[in-house]
Amino acid sequence: RDRALAENLCLAILEKISNLLPQARRVSQELEALPELLADIYYGNFSLFQSLPDIWAIDQLFPIMPIHRLNEAPVRDAVLADMTCDCDGKIDNFISPTGVKKTLPLHPLKAGEEYYLSVFLVGAYQETLGDLHNLFGDTNVVSVHINEDGSFDFRREFHGDSIADVLSYVEYDPKHVQEQFRRIAEEAVRDGRISVPMRQQMLHAFRESMHGYTYFER
Repeated sequence: RDRALAENLCLAILEKISNLLPQARRVSQELEALPELLADIYYGNFSLFQSLPDIWAIDQLFPIMPIHRLNEAPVRDAVLADMTCDCDGKIDNFISPTGVKKTLPLHPLKAGEEYYLSVFLVGAYQETLGDLHNLFGDTNVVSVHINEDGSFDFRREFHGDSIADVLSYVEYDPKHVQEQFRRIAEEAVRDGRISVPMRQQMLHAFRESMHGYTYFER
């Protein structure tokens, strides 16, 4: 408890110092890096290697910003991380009016509310380069047409890869995988480890997941 209290006090002091830095006349090199060290990590529902591989490969910069809550000031400094388990699955260089920054100003998250960011000027080239790193497949795609009066229409919608699709890409037969799972569930019933209703629930959940998205979905 004492250690946790000390860490919280230290963090509070550092955040206070960081907030005062813009008012300082002179700032040491150590303190200049403080906002980066204190930056929040916002985890996004995407794979950098599938959707934005040039950020990882050649340090390409794309404009990134929130697309809602634009009447609120973004008061948090953050870096972005994807859903992969790769330490390179992050974005920590951003375009700003004064050049390249190590953090992106974002809004505080609200419990129970989704927060949307957009990456601009990506184009089809990134999708062409993207791969199945960590078995994250193609994302959902929608084609939006903006009319002269400012309204818009959804022209085309394409569903991204399902888990079954991605398994088939790497030479696993989804039907065979489901059959293997069914046999394991049957053995568990015979051994008394699960009940018949539980087996049915598990098989239903497994079948549903096979047809689900490779990314997080509600």
